[in-house]
Amino acid sequence: MRVGRLPLAPYFPPGDTALAEAVRDRARDSHAVLLANHGPVIAGKTLKDAQYVMEELEETAKLFLMLRKENIRPLTSAQAEALRQA
Repeated sequence: MRVGRLPLAPYFPPGDTALAEAVRDRARDSHAVLLANHGPVIAGKTLKDAQYVMEELEETAKLFLMLRKENIRPLTSAQAEALRQA
């Protein structure tokens, strides 16, 4: 797999500096980071490399959710309301 281990950054609202710090900390050891309740951040030597990694990540995630029947974690009502207010 091109992605390898995929670190998960905890949820922070868009624009929160804590989100940027969480990505920075996890990107030191990986060229892909999954942002909880946002999606992936991918890096590659070229745009085409990043595209291939993203496509593989999407397919792997789809299989993971289907085969393991993982529960999703949507935003809480308070988190969604805070985004609407922003």
